[in-house]
Amino acid sequence: MSEAASFFRTNWRTLAMGVVAILGALIISALLRTQNEANRARDDAIRWQSQTYEGMIRAHGIASTVASAEAALGRYVISGDRELGRVFTDTWQQAGSQITRMAAATRGNAGQQANVAELRRAYAERGKELDEVALYSNFKRNSSALGRYYAVRESPARKSLDAVMARVIAHERASLVRRTAAAARTRADLEQSSRVLIGFGVIIALAALALGVVTVQAFRRSAAADAEAEVERERSAELEEAVAEATAQLREEAREREAAEAQLRQAQKMEAVGQLTGGIAHDFNNMLAVTLGGLELAKRHLHIGGPDAQRHIENAMEGANRAAALTRRLLAFSRSEPLLPEAVEGASLINGMSELLDRTLGETIVIETRDAGLGWRVWVDRHALENAILNLSVNARDAMDGRGTLTIAADGRTLREREIGEAPAGDYVILSVSDSGMGMTPEVLERVFEPFFTTKPVGKGTGLGLSQIFGFVRQSGGEIGIDTAPGKGTRVSLYLPRYEGAVSPVAADPIAFEPRAEGHTGFDVLVVEDDSRVLSAALDALRELGHRPVGCGDPMEAEKAIGSMAALDLIISDVMMPNRTGPELISELKPRLPGVAVLFVTGFAGEAEAEQFGGYPVLRKPFTLAALARAVDVAMSGGNRGTIRPAK
Repeated sequence: MSEAASFFRTNWRTLAMGVVAILGALIISALLRTQNEANRARDDAIRWQSQTYEGMIRAHGIASTVASAEAALGRYVISGDRELGRVFTDTWQQAGSQITRMAAATRGNAGQQANVAELRRAYAERGKELDEVALYSNFKRNSSALGRYYAVRESPARKSLDAVMARVIAHERASLVRRTAAAARTRADLEQSSRVLIGFGVIIALAALALGVVTVQAFRRSAAADAEAEVERERSAELEEAVAEATAQLREEAREREAAEAQLRQAQKMEAVGQLTGGIAHDFNNMLAVTLGGLELAKRHLHIGGPDAQRHIENAMEGANRAAALTRRLLAFSRSEPLLPEAVEGASLINGMSELLDRTLGETIVIETRDAGLGWRVWVDRHALENAILNLSVNARDAMDGRGTLTIAADGRTLREREIGEAPAGDYVILSVSDSGMGMTPEVLERVFEPFFTTKPVGKGTGLGLSQIFGFVRQSGGEIGIDTAPGKGTRVSLYLPRYEGAVSPVAADPIAFEPRAEGHTGFDVLVVEDDSRVLSAALDALRELGHRPVGCGDPMEAEKAIGSMAALDLIISDVMMPNRTGPELISELKPRLPGVAVLFVTGFAGEAEAEQFGGYPVLRKPFTLAALARAVDVAMSGGNRGTIRPAK
């Protein structure tokens, strides 16, 4: 027998033990590798879960920061406290930083990167809306800021931001579900492999013992992983509770904002009074001094037969007209006087103002007009637009120190989105006023639209002109552009949206009063006016025009006054009166007086809208005898008018 066979018979147990040991070692090695895979899978699952939870925390943090910023802006709009404005700016910038950190944290997640990019865009769009509200508050235009703040509360940008935030959170939750399922599948596969190896260990005792030890350790580690997962679940529950508390806090802040709305209106009124009083007192005193001084001098010259009575009366009327013009500007600036828009062709309006501009600016100003020949129209209040061009022309004259060339041009242009300010894309009529004056520095240009800011000497201006024009153009859906440089003059351009409808005829210039023919018998007129002095003046003016007026100082006594009249052709009524407004009076009387003409007279329309006048003509106070005569003619020619004899 060979030595090899003898060695095998003698040492087979040893060889078998060696084989078993090798197999056991292989099984142990396989178990260790399996356990390492399980540990790695568990660590990956915990890491991905942690990243997902952190992503959800970031998303909820962004939502909370955005909500805090909007709440701070609301308090800023209400109080006007610039410290709250800075809180809004800092909080809004903090939200942007949080979005940047979230973009860095989700760099390896293509789907979430797309959501974060969309979130950044929605954040930027929403920021522009809120910045516009903050800008109105910075300029102390709290009424406009509040209106704009309410207008953007449910804006598309706000809804887009909320929707994108919801998608970000939903994406993180879906990732959590996906990764948890993958970890469960991996764990199940590894447990199956462990069971196979344990089966081999039963055959091999040492391998089975080693495998049993390793299996016990694996179960212990699995229990630890379950415990850690439970801790993470508790942490998630705490996070959701924190988010719920933050949401409740935001709702409470919203209720506080609503409670502050009632106080805001009164605060705005008091603020407006404080701003207006000091700014206009000096100008009004100057105008009243001219008016009273001229009347007193005219009275003296009439008594002594002096030759200058007419000149002094004309000076007094000029002062009164300037006071009336300033009042109209204040009403337009405060939005108390409603706009009455109509279709207007820009070049025709400028041509119709040429005589007025010549008289206003004087002979030392050379006026040039240019028309691009487009014939485009705008939908605006004609008188407000004329007043805007007149104000710009007067400013240009002052900038040229009374001598130079003034150019007024009408043109048209198609603008891109926000090419000029916030103007949307479309066709725009451009009315520009250019001068060859001193121009403006960057510091003056930055403040040019602020109310009561003026570079003119004391007594030469109130600082309301450009701020009024700014409000009128924005109210008409347009924008303002200014091109200026020191020593190179200034061009102010009004961009107004093009109107495609029918054009309104150019308004006729005021006509001089001419006495009626001797055969004219006049009209029977009821005048309803609560101010006794205005009522007396109106009655005298109507008698001077040849009419037969009857006065009524209380709108509640109007029916009684009508019953005492033999006939009735026209009702002239003030608008704002105690107990009953003019439109309310006419609304009640008109059905019982068909064919009677109506003329409203007002110096302050308040909250009345144009629709409330029912299409009847409106005469603004103060008015001249010629204006009253024309207004009566317009009212009497406005339809089927017949003399009504009231029932006794």
